[in-house]
Amino acid sequence: MTTIYFVRHAQPDHDWEDDRTRPLNEEGMMDSEKVYEALAEIKLDYAVSSPYRRSIDTVRRCAESHDLKIATDERLRERQKGLDGNEFGMFQKRWADFNYHEDGGESLQQVQKRNMEALFELLDGHADEKILIGTHGTALSMILNYFDRSYNCDSFLRIIDYMPYMIRLDFNGRECIGKEEMLIIEKEFKGNNRADKNR
Repeated sequence: MTTIYFVRHAQPDHDWEDDRTRPLNEEGMMDSEKVYEALAEIKLDYAVSSPYRRSIDTVRRCAESHDLKIATDERLRERQKGLDGNEFGMFQKRWADFNYHEDGGESLQQVQKRNMEALFELLDGHADEKILIGTHGTALSMILNYFDRSYNCDSFLRIIDYMPYMIRLDFNGRECIGKEEMLIIEKEFKGNNRADKNR
């Protein structure tokens, strides 16, 4: 059995403009310790993350405690946001039609396709290992939706305030055979628009 621990990043600095280099804020850095604590007694074999700074920094302490270097995979990045892409109405439109996207943005189908390609490579190449993945809200939701089609817009909106959030998925080959939420830290969003929280 292969076990994967998906960790949605801790709270970032929402005032930081560049998405790729956006760091964790002070609370987020402290909360990343909870990821380390949750997995301290579990032997991890491999660590990989979205290349975005907030994801790497959320799992860094945990990976280092297991003497693991964090690989990065561009396919695990967050959804490319276009014009008004994080408005609540856009969430609903994209979840109603996975091929829909705003100007300059990615569709959920595109996000799911690249994330699943990366995940299947991990499952094929690291069978029977325990893997840590640093990820994002939309990216993780697309993986969860792939294995459970009842995972919908409401499911995504449920975790939008959870930073960090950890869920364990168990696999037999490429088949998901179990899952368990392991860490939920709810944070009140402090930006100007509630819909920006998936960043």
